[in-house]
Amino acid sequence: MTAHAVRTGIWFIGARGSVATTATAGCAAIAAGLHPPTGMVTETPPFSGAGLPPLTSLVLGGHDTVDCPLPKRAEALAAAGVLPHGLPSAVRAELAAADEEIRPGGPLPGDTRTDEELITAFAADIEDFTHRHRLARTVVINVASTEPAPGEDDSRLPASSLYAAAALRAGCAYANFTPSTGLRSARLRRAVESCAVPYAGRDGKTGQTLLRSVLAPMFVQRALPVRAWSGTNLLGGGDGAALADPAAAAAKNAGKERVLADTLGAAPEGEVHIDDVPAMGDWKTAWDHIAFDGFLGSRMILQTIWQGCDSALAAPLVLDLARLLARSHEAGLTGPRPELGFYFKDPDGGPAALAEQYAALTAFAERLRAAR
Repeated sequence: MTAHAVRTGIWFIGARGSVATTATAGCAAIAAGLHPPTGMVTETPPFSGAGLPPLTSLVLGGHDTVDCPLPKRAEALAAAGVLPHGLPSAVRAELAAADEEIRPGGPLPGDTRTDEELITAFAADIEDFTHRHRLARTVVINVASTEPAPGEDDSRLPASSLYAAAALRAGCAYANFTPSTGLRSARLRRAVESCAVPYAGRDGKTGQTLLRSVLAPMFVQRALPVRAWSGTNLLGGGDGAALADPAAAAAKNAGKERVLADTLGAAPEGEVHIDDVPAMGDWKTAWDHIAFDGFLGSRMILQTIWQGCDSALAAPLVLDLARLLARSHEAGLTGPRPELGFYFKDPDGGPAALAEQYAALTAFAERLRAAR
């Protein structure tokens, strides 16, 4: 296989969801020169020459439990203002090609297959995709809706862990961009410890938590004690519906709180509330209220408001991770990649502050460049 023929696969778990659809349409648009790679860190100068697979070489597919075709899903996102007007039509062929590579996920209600049978089936889908397209490697990324954390008495693996186990069995690098369990199940410990592929983090850091990871070090570095940090999220769409489940919301909020605890040394008073507002669609408003002490005990307040679209924030990061993990796999790196903690609320080790995480990431790019 010549250098020009090398292609890399991205296998999305939740392939017809908002994040995967936005990433698929965005990848096609950037590859065709229709839009700039705004938000893609891997397209900035520090990553030049690191040997990352070009966007034009990526082949996309995945698993999903819904049957809405990608072109139709993209049209809905364009109508909601998430994708540019006219983009779904401009990249319809690419969306249709990716949709042809989406296989039924699960387990759905009534599915009688065991965990082992499901893992075997999912792994076979990924392997078939890799072999049919003669891909050098495939990266599996979970961008499905948040699932509740499993209970201590659950006898079955959660869906996210079934897919994660299938990724390892298929010999694929893996990233969990959701707060779901994924590789963090105790029942997968042996498979994770013995895997020969790179994997990265849990729960992508896109909006409110990104801002928290920037602001929290400021308070520490300026010796300003934080007394309380409260937040509220208003959102609709699939995420809003999924997070209306208190157990799923708790899994999501754990990552938001972890960033503060890791940086401040202890979790401050206050909670994060998530409200499902269907009328907001794929858009989100996040509000934070921070109470802190100033000189001589003066009481101060900082409030922030973040308004944006999680899908548009997440999609470029997902493409970044796929390229970085593919290159890590090519370079023979295995196991957890703490260098990619920049992208996660719950990273696999490494520093907690965003500036330090970015420094670790750019140093990793230099390491990849040297590995060529």
